[in-house]
Amino acid sequence: MIEVTPTAVEKIRQMLVENKVDGGLRLGIVGGGCSGLSYKFRFEDKPRSTDNVIEVDGVTLMVDPKSYEYLDGLTLDFKNTLMEQAFVFHNPNATTSCGCGKSFTA
Repeated sequence: MIEVTPTAVEKIRQMLVENKVDGGLRLGIVGGGCSGLSYKFRFEDKPRSTDNVIEVDGVTLMVDPKSYEYLDGLTLDFKNTLMEQAFVFHNPNATTSCGCGKSFTA
């Protein structure tokens, strides 16, 4: 299960409106980054037949099965401070993370 905080839901909703996207946000992982795996986001109009679809307060997240293996248990948050605006990944599957928090090893 992937949890999305209310702050992250609101930011995703804002991004979807600003980019005129009717679908949702694809959350996944790709090889690379300083720790081996990196998080990725992409706008999508509709989920694929094999996707795990997470609906939270009217916002749709789509996760492919391979990425879901690494993201199951994740809490997606959004930090908005004077110094930084960024999504924050609290991933219990990550054994190590890089300093920026956008890359991890499982």
